[in-house]
Amino acid sequence: MDQNDLQQTIIQAQSIQQQLHVLHQQKEALNLQMFEINKALEELGKTKEEEVYKVTGPILVKISRADARSDLNSKREMSMLRMKTVEKSEASAKKQMEDIREKLSKSGM
Repeated sequence: MDQNDLQQTIIQAQSIQQQLHVLHQQKEALNLQMFEINKALEELGKTKEEEVYKVTGPILVKISRADARSDLNSKREMSMLRMKTVEKSEASAKKQMEDIREKLSKSGM
C-alpha cells in the first residue's frame, strides 16, 4: 500500500468513525424517546380520566385517552422502526471499519 492509498484509507476510517458517533447519538436519543413513550403509556393506563392533555407545540390540547394511546403507540412503532434502521447502519459501518482494519493489518500498518 503506497502513501496515497494509506492516506485515503485513514480518511475513510475517520469518516466511518464520525458516522458511528452520529449513529450512537441517534440511538441514545431514540432510547430516551422510547423510555418517555413507554412511561407515558404506563401513566395513561393508570388514569381513569376519559380525556387527557397532549402537548402540541407551546400549548396543551385536550384529547380522548384512546386517541392519546393510539398516538403514543404510533410514535413507539415509528421509533422502533427508526431504531432498527440506525442499528442496521451501525452494523454496516462497523463492518466497514473492520474491513479497513483488516486491510491495514495485511499491508503491515
